[in-house]
This record gives sequence, structure tokens and C-alpha cells, in this order.
Amino acid sequence: MEKEIIKYPSIPGVIVSSRKTPKYFPPHWHNASEFTLIFRDNCKYRIKDKEYTLNAGDVLLIWPRELHEIVSSPEDGSVFVQFSSDITDNNLDLVSAARFMSACHVISAKKEPETALKIKEIILEIEDIYDKKPSFSETRIKIHLYELLLLVGEYVMRESEGQLGPVNYSATSWNYIRSACNYISEHSTEDISQTDVADKIGLSPFYFSKLFKEYLQTSFPAYLAKIRLRNAIALLTEDSLSITECAFMAGFQSTTTFNKVFLESMGCSPREYRKLHYQPTD
Repeated sequence: MEKEIIKYPSIPGVIVSSRKTPKYFPPHWHNASEFTLIFRDNCKYRIKDKEYTLNAGDVLLIWPRELHEIVSSPEDGSVFVQFSSDITDNNLDLVSAARFMSACHVISAKKEPETALKIKEIILEIEDIYDKKPSFSETRIKIHLYELLLLVGEYVMRESEGQLGPVNYSATSWNYIRSACNYISEHSTEDISQTDVADKIGLSPFYFSKLFKEYLQTSFPAYLAKIRLRNAIALLTEDSLSITECAFMAGFQSTTTFNKVFLESMGCSPREYRKLHYQPTD
């Protein structure tokens, strides 16, 4: 198992593979989402411990930090779009729906022909823009990515609604989560606690903790650290700031915590990340 550090050479936060995808690729993971459009029958992929056999028109959805591999694929069997988790992490609708969307890995052209076809059309449009580089390429591609995520989200929520009880699918609960995420995002650079957020949205700390973990599949401290990490990564592009300054400005209370969170999430130190991703100009 290896972590893949993805570089985005032409469009920030997005990369589209060539049609010559490998016939085999060993187990790996990365911080990006990866949506693969299948062109030929009998493509085999594995996500975690589950193997999928896919045919032409199917779509494979791999979410950030999921271990996956290409078991076997015919020549020119697929094309994939990888996009930074910032695209989803900065959208509260997608953050709120993450517990459902991350459980979906395949949209079958046979079972869901209309949804699969729409996704295929969007991925091919993204590929065309990525290759031709018209004006506003980044904006055009990211608009299509949100259309893609909206399609997947609507499909997943339709599938999930029939399996959920009324309490779990409560609009009121969704609003609490959205309010909490919005507050955390706005105040992540401050010294905020779970109790602070619970008080702000009008819930007891115990119930807020339970609801937050149920909907987002992560704890409040882990989510807050993730938002602060995102802040720090943006600050690391400023070569006038030291790494310590980036850590505290992002909201971390100690450099030890910052370095630990950074290494666990990114697979390298902040200093190594800065060298790898940022080349200062003269």
C-alpha cells in the first residue's frame, strides 16, 4: 500500500488521465476523489477488500483516502478524472451528504442507464476541455465537476431515503449539521470547542457530538483538524510565512499537533509538502 501524491500540472485541483490507462496498478490511495468512466467490458478494480467487475458505460467512484487498485483492465479500457478534496470539502451540501456518497462506488449503466449516461457525457466534456484548454478552462471544468457531484448526490440520496428512518433523514437534523459546519468553517482559526459550536446552534454537547458523528462519520476534533489543515495548506503557498506561522494562523494550538495531523493526512511533513508543491518565484 502506497500513498500517491497527485500533482495537477495544468488545471489546479484537477487531472484527467489519457485514454492509455494501465492494465494493472498496485494498491494505493490519495487525497483526491477519482471517478472512472469504463469504455470496455470486463474491467476489474478493487476498493479496500471488495472487487468490482465493470463493463462499458459503468462509472467507478473512488473517494479520498480509499485504498484501491486496478486488478486488470483491457487496453484503453477507461478514462478517469481526479479532483482535489477541496472541491468537496468547501461545499456544505457535499460535506453533509458525505456519509451517503462515500458508500457508493459503482453506478451501473445496466441498472441506472439514465444517470450513468449523464455522468458519461459530463466526464467526456471535462476530458475535452482538459485537452483543448479553452478560455476559463478551470472554471468550466469545476462547474462540470459540481454537476457531476450533484448527479451522484441526488442518485445516492434517492437510494438512501428508502433505507432511512424518519429521524435519521430529518431536515431539521440536516440544518443543524449545515449550521455547525458553517460555524466551524468561519471560526476554525479561533480556539473553538465542541461545546462552543453546540451552544451556537442550540444543542446539548452530548447530542451534538452524537448527531455530528452520525452524519459526517467523523468526530468534531477530527473535522476541525481537517478544516485547519486545509487552511494551513493554503497558507503554505506564501513563502513569506514560516511553517510555524502557517500552523498558528490556520488555528492549530501547537506545532506538534500540526505536524502530526499534517503527516497523517498528507503523508509528508509541511516542509516536504512546500518543497514538492510550491516553487518560489524570483
